[in-house]
Amino acid sequence: MNDAMVRDRVTEEERREALALIEAAAGVDGQSAVSEQGRLLLRGGAREGVRHLLLRQDTGELVGYAQLDGTDPVEAPSAELVVHPGHRGHRYGRVLGDALLAESGHRLRVWAHGGHPAARHLARILGLTLFRELRQLRRPLGGLRTAPVPPPPDDVRVRTFEPGRDEEAWLAVNAAAFAHHPEQGALTREDLDARMAEPWFDADGFFLAVRADDEDRILGFHWTKPHEERGLGEVYVVGVAPEAQGTGLGRTLTGLGLRHLAENPSLSTAMLYVDADNTPALRVYESLGFRTFERDLMYRTET
Repeated sequence: MNDAMVRDRVTEEERREALALIEAAAGVDGQSAVSEQGRLLLRGGAREGVRHLLLRQDTGELVGYAQLDGTDPVEAPSAELVVHPGHRGHRYGRVLGDALLAESGHRLRVWAHGGHPAARHLARILGLTLFRELRQLRRPLGGLRTAPVPPPPDDVRVRTFEPGRDEEAWLAVNAAAFAHHPEQGALTREDLDARMAEPWFDADGFFLAVRADDEDRILGFHWTKPHEERGLGEVYVVGVAPEAQGTGLGRTLTGLGLRHLAENPSLSTAMLYVDADNTPALRVYESLGFRTFERDLMYRTET
């Protein structure tokens, strides 16, 4: 067994191999072990603070991939890893985990998407402690096409995102709305541009609540994401600026986005992610009929 190779930049061939491995594992596991952000970072070229770990057999076949994201200026580097389903049971996960610990200086956070038993077992072996749970909630979209949506406040109107106009203003309100969120609040223009370049991006499903007397001042948003191949419509992210919180704007935006998803005949189910300790958000979504479908777990080294 070889050691993992560490790359700041992967070649096109390495990128192709890693993405194929991720896809093969997702087909078996029912969920990708590498998040959307991780896949975008893999495809997007070199990014300062991001490293790719490639594990090969002596034959040269890629059997494992891991990514270490050290771009957060405060939190410990975060990581994701995956072993090809045809090569599991040979301690490749342990090799990748040890390499991540070494690369991060033993200051590490690791996602276990889906919380599968093998991932939980590896976390224990590596001496990591569970500290965060992210829940995926789902509900049928049926009936939401005609469901009533509470109106926004009188001084607010809702329009859709306009590429070339709204990027910087959206980034600012996103950062303010998610100031204490370790991933969402840290999105950069590069991250936003990468998502806007994806085939699924649709500005008509990106709703902005703006001041009626200043339509460039964004007070809240609901960005939806269709997964048509899976029949899923995602509440990708809902955010409200601090000065507009408590006005009911989040519920209005959520309702408008769900109605938009319900109007797509290719989609049958709504989904979203929410932290398990975000009790107010859980209550809102559960009141809208959402229920827990699966859990993603994050482990970390002791601090």
